[in-house]
Amino acid sequence: MSLRINSLAPDFEAETTHGRIRFHEWMGDSWVVLFSHPKDFTPVCTTELGRLAHLLPEFERRGVKVIGLSVDPVDHHRAWAKDIEETQGAAVTYPVIADTDLEVAKLYEMLPEDAGDTAEGRTPADNATVRTVFVIGPDRRIKAMLVYPMSTGRNFAEVLRLIDALQLTTRHPVATPVDWQPGEDVIIALSLSDEEAARRFPGGWTAPRPYLRLVPQPAER
Repeated sequence: MSLRINSLAPDFEAETTHGRIRFHEWMGDSWVVLFSHPKDFTPVCTTELGRLAHLLPEFERRGVKVIGLSVDPVDHHRAWAKDIEETQGAAVTYPVIADTDLEVAKLYEMLPEDAGDTAEGRTPADNATVRTVFVIGPDRRIKAMLVYPMSTGRNFAEVLRLIDALQLTTRHPVATPVDWQPGEDVIIALSLSDEEAARRFPGGWTAPRPYLRLVPQPAER
C-alpha cells in the first residue's frame, strides 16, 4: 500500500543526533515535520537545515516537532552540523535521523526495496528521491507531503503556511483558498449545509457561487 494523505505514518526505531528513538513515542501528541535529505555535506540541503534552524521557534510556537533524516551515520551528521552553523548562522538543535540501513527511507517509500541495506558507498544521486517533507498530525496520520528535486531548495515559509492551514481546518469546518495567509477569508466546507453553516457562522458569508461560501477566518477561543 502506497503512502497517501491520511495514511498512518510508519513507526520505526532509529539512531539520531539526540540518541535512539521510537518515532511514534517521540512524537507524543505533537504535530511533526519529518524532512529528508539524500546525503550529508550537500549544498542545497546545507541551506535547508540552516533555514529550518532559524525558523525552529515558529514551528515550536505551533506545537510542531521537527526531525530531519539523512542516509548517513550520526558522526557525519554532527560534523555536518558544524558546517551548517558556520555557513548558515544557526545551530541545528533538532534531531536528525541516521538512516544508515535505509530502513526509514524504504518505509516512507523514498527508496525502492532493492536499494540495499547500507548507506555506505551510496552517492547523493543514488539517494536523489530522499527529498520529501512529511507533515504528520497528532493522530499519527500523514496530512501532507511535499517532494522536491535535489536542485531546488525547499520553501519552509510555505511549510509553515501549510501547517497553519492544516491546523485551522482541523479545528473548524473550513477550507483555505489559493495563496491563503493567516487572517484572510476562508471557505465554508461543503460538508455543511446552509442551515448548519448559519448556525456555525452567524455573521453570514458571501457566495459568488452556491458552492463557494467565503467567511472571515474563525476566531480561536
